[in-house]
Amino acid sequence: MNSHFTVLDWIILVAYFVGVLSLGFFFWKRSGSSDEFTSGGRSLPGWLCGLSIFATFLSSISYLALPGKSFVDNWNPFVFSLSIPIAAMIAIRFFVPMYRASGEVSAYALLEKRFGVWARIYASGFYLLFQVARIAVVMYLMALPMAVIFGWDIRWVIMVTGVMVTVYSFVGGIVAVIWADAIQAIVLLVGALVSLAVILAGMPGGMGQVMEIAADNDKLLLGSFSLSSVSESTVWVLLAYGLFENLKNFGIDQSFIQRYIASKSDRDAARSLWLSAGLYVPVSAVFFFIGTSLFAWHQIHPGDTQEVRLVVAKQRLMQQGIAPAMETAADGATRFAPAYQKQLNDTAAQLSDRDIGDRVFPHFIAAHLPSGVSGLLVAAIFAAAMSTVSTSLNSSATLVMSDFFQRLVSPRASERQLMGVLHGATVVWGVLGTALALALVQLTESALDIWWALSGILGSGILALFLLGVICKRATNSHAILSVTIGTAVIAWMALSSGGLWSESWILPPSPFHPLLVIVVGTVVIVGIGAILSAGKSKPAA
Repeated sequence: MNSHFTVLDWIILVAYFVGVLSLGFFFWKRSGSSDEFTSGGRSLPGWLCGLSIFATFLSSISYLALPGKSFVDNWNPFVFSLSIPIAAMIAIRFFVPMYRASGEVSAYALLEKRFGVWARIYASGFYLLFQVARIAVVMYLMALPMAVIFGWDIRWVIMVTGVMVTVYSFVGGIVAVIWADAIQAIVLLVGALVSLAVILAGMPGGMGQVMEIAADNDKLLLGSFSLSSVSESTVWVLLAYGLFENLKNFGIDQSFIQRYIASKSDRDAARSLWLSAGLYVPVSAVFFFIGTSLFAWHQIHPGDTQEVRLVVAKQRLMQQGIAPAMETAADGATRFAPAYQKQLNDTAAQLSDRDIGDRVFPHFIAAHLPSGVSGLLVAAIFAAAMSTVSTSLNSSATLVMSDFFQRLVSPRASERQLMGVLHGATVVWGVLGTALALALVQLTESALDIWWALSGILGSGILALFLLGVICKRATNSHAILSVTIGTAVIAWMALSSGGLWSESWILPPSPFHPLLVIVVGTVVIVGIGAILSAGKSKPAA
């Protein structure tokens, strides 16, 4: 693989990385106060915040995992994207005005006003756990192309880049994060279109051949439309999951809400959300079509499939503690020792398409894009992930400062103390996210699957608590506590039982629901119980 990455690619990679880091340091003076670090002075235009929200979606998760899913299966996960405009409409109507009017930098301060301080701490705590998971998945997928292209140990890539992104987040503040997101969104989108053009140009029959191969292998299907099963990823299951998950993203996710708050007006905040939602649906279709096209590509270029299998096999052996054994032949060439080569070939032969899905697009970027374009794409993936992770680090640090330190420890803290907490929390969450990313190397076969599962588990309780407060006007603090307690137990059962996040359980009975429905079932249970408990309570006096 190294032979495909030229000197020009290396120059672009280094220059691009230096440029993005310089952007963070350029805005260093604009992040000197806690308000500037967390909300950018509330003065940014809607188009800029919209591109930043769009880039939060268009992270390395979208760039690598979506093509990997359509390469392995079909377009079933695309149904998730179809729910985005509906969720955006609800968020613009109800949530955005609420946050803008509150004057708070923390989304969860509103929960304290509705149900008490426990609700604020509950939501903030689960959000902080959620962000650790998100950072880990994004960093894991950021490291994949580096490991595929250069043959580096993915664990070292994660650790080194974890340090780099933490430093960038430490100095940049929200303004640098938003500008970096906007730039990366444009570069990644252009890169995706260029990649797709190169794939289609390399197919003897062009797009027609891609469509024919895809149709023959059922690669263009959206999935089953059956209403009889909630344990399979049918269209309706994905739509329900997408609606609740995107309502969580647009409605109660601190990283999105900070962009609404950073916008200079209510109209700009609404425009930012419409722009991001309107862009993501067609762009996600592009990524799914890239995966479909790569499946067709590999049917007529089987040598590429073997290359990817060998890369994955090498990583599997490294995970088992088996380092590459090299020897020097009589002609002076260095190659793998016969025993190690046999282990490599045997491991590669056992791999399925599902095992190599996330690596297919990085391999194509390195092996087939023109010189210079490969470097730009690799740099863009790296930098986009860095800006996405920095968003999570900034929002997590904001909550640690506002919901824990200011609210519980030191309400009258000085500006210097607040900045110290923001910087310290940035470092801590960077370390936690990096550690979990290293664990994902051992635990996951599909990064998108585990991300979706963790997202629903850690986010459903927060979404439900917000909806309970908005929908059930008569719900009291005690109603909310009981509803959340029961709902959390249901969420834990679905996550830990057989058929949940793990394939088997020795303690809990199996869940009849698809793992993606955790956020749907958990939210419905909490809101439903709250509605029942408050149904007999008289309406409070105005």
